[in-house]
Amino acid sequence: MANSIKKRGQKFLRKFSRASIKAGEEGKEHIKENLIKRISHVENIRLLVLEWVLLVGALIMLALAQAFWFGDSYAKNEFVAGGTYTEATLGEVNSLNPLFATTSSEKVLSRLMFGTISAIDLSGHPGIGLAKSIRADDNGKTWIVRLRDNLKWSDGEPITNDDVIFTTELIKDPAVTTIYDSNLSRVKVSENENGEIIFSLPSAYADFISALNFPIVPKHILGDADRKTLVENDFSITPVTSGAFSYNAAQSSAGDDKTYFLSANLDYYKGGPLLNSFAVHTYAAKEDIVRAVNSGAVTATAELSGADSAKVTAGQFIQKNSSLSSGAFIFFNLKSEKVKSLELRSAIRQGIDLEKIRAAAPDTQALNYPLINSQIEISNYPNLPGRDAEASKAKIAELVAGEPIHVDIATVNSGYLPNVAEVIKSELESLGIDATVFTYEEDQDFITNVISRRNYDILVYEIELGADPDLLPYYHSSQASTGGLNLSNYRDALVDDLLLGARDTLDEELRVKKYESFLEKWVTDIPAIGLYQPNLTYFYNKNVRTFSNDVRLVTALDRFSDVTSWAVNKSTKNKTP
Repeated sequence: MANSIKKRGQKFLRKFSRASIKAGEEGKEHIKENLIKRISHVENIRLLVLEWVLLVGALIMLALAQAFWFGDSYAKNEFVAGGTYTEATLGEVNSLNPLFATTSSEKVLSRLMFGTISAIDLSGHPGIGLAKSIRADDNGKTWIVRLRDNLKWSDGEPITNDDVIFTTELIKDPAVTTIYDSNLSRVKVSENENGEIIFSLPSAYADFISALNFPIVPKHILGDADRKTLVENDFSITPVTSGAFSYNAAQSSAGDDKTYFLSANLDYYKGGPLLNSFAVHTYAAKEDIVRAVNSGAVTATAELSGADSAKVTAGQFIQKNSSLSSGAFIFFNLKSEKVKSLELRSAIRQGIDLEKIRAAAPDTQALNYPLINSQIEISNYPNLPGRDAEASKAKIAELVAGEPIHVDIATVNSGYLPNVAEVIKSELESLGIDATVFTYEEDQDFITNVISRRNYDILVYEIELGADPDLLPYYHSSQASTGGLNLSNYRDALVDDLLLGARDTLDEELRVKKYESFLEKWVTDIPAIGLYQPNLTYFYNKNVRTFSNDVRLVTALDRFSDVTSWAVNKSTKNKTP
């Protein structure tokens, strides 16, 4: 039986082999007869062949186009969670404690890592931050704050009223010098029986909600710390945080550069960010930032100005400009013997070419007064005198009486300010006043040695004007001190009353009248000359999502108002029907 099956199998294989050989030979003959021998005839039908090739190619292209077309109809490319956004900042980081943030790098880290009681909302107005509600009593002297529920520090501990009260008292402590003490120095803070925080003011303050925009620090970490050496506490190196991101690690790079790595805070009161992490890369000089942008080492930067546009050559980076509620001014130091004369300041204002000075800061909006339209509706602005360079020269020559005046102009290496200061120097020299420009890095040394000591005759500087008008910090006599921001050392009893009255009243119409009266004095006394309203110039990689164009910025840091929606990763997702 087995032998019979074996013989039949061998016979089948022999037949299959012979059939395969025959089929191969017939195939070769067929190819030779119908293809090879006919190739010579292709020339006679080349047009027909070309038409068929083009037709087949067109069909293939149509098929591919159809695939892409219908692909877009059921799928889209959108930003998704994950990834790291790296921003280049200027200046070193001496402390991660937000109460001591002075450099640009420190301020960015503070904004990313720490929540504030109030916060500027997306419309550019003061709103709630860590607070669930903020309200004033009828006279504006008592403000009541209730915190949001279930707030947490990055170590899991709850954020409580005790943290707010502790931070407020810390800011008020003379042993602790912070940038927030001016608005809180005479404010009393307590907790009522309803679990609300009560801020009791010595007088009414219509815009106190803006003063509550200060970061809260944890009492359970710093409660027992020595306040005199608070800046040296370990908290300044490894902070416990409450913002959109929490501190992770720091890494040194070449030179003084350093990168601070932050992780998404999933317990953030606005919800966890889409980004997994945020890296802040600090640089010592703008040139270093330009190189970082062009090499693709960072995702974005807010440290360059429109003047740097030509330096940014990386094709993947784009630029957008957003107006700020700030102003650039020429501040006269009225304690300086050189410019204390009202007649001299009046002659300078009459003689300098403001249009030429403003041309050194292109794409900015002219600013003639220390108030802007978005803050308050002023209908009666005082008139400004016209320019008369010849009359100015004659007056200055009369005032100096043959003894030339030499003034020191101070400014910072930020935006257009260095260029603007040089043009002002040129204008002064054309009027018969010698001048020297000193350009400083905007760091703690500048604050301590130049601003605090008023170490200048003229200061060319940008100040934050805020979401709502409050000019008391810049022109009230009480602020003409080491810790104050009255950069002109301007003192006038009537101005003091007007600024306090405008701050105290909740009546908008009355506030307008008081500010109109102040502006009359400001134009007459010339403590400063308005130049322009600066922009935030932001360079960012076109493949990421950064702050929305709908976000109205009061300060440059307000770009982080919607940081929870920033993204760097994209993915193709099917559309739902």
